Amino acid sequence: MSEASKAQKERLMADLHMVVAQAEELLRVTAGQTGEGVADMRAKLQAKLSNARDSLSHVQEAAIERAKAAGHAADEYVHDNPWRAIGAAAGVGLIVGLLIGRR
Repeated sequence: MSEASKAQKERLMADLHMVVAQAEELLRVTAGQTGEGVADMRAKLQAKLSNARDSLSHVQEAAIERAKAAGHAADEYVHDNPWRAIGAAAGVGLIVGLLIGRR
């Protein structure tokens, strides 16, 4: 996954957390409002917010698990193929050094 898409996903998650927090604040502010329609709407919104919060936490947990799995896979690969890993790191270092030297 590219760094740009990771940054976009992180920004989206932060925005969703902010929307949920603002909606919860709206519910707290309108707690004094009376009326059957308002109470029904508040109950529906509260249920949807609860579902959204649960979904966000599940998505976040899944992302953490995938990252851990990728880290373990990389660790195993490096342990199984140390010379390939050293060669790849040296190659990347050489390319980065050449690119920096050109500036």
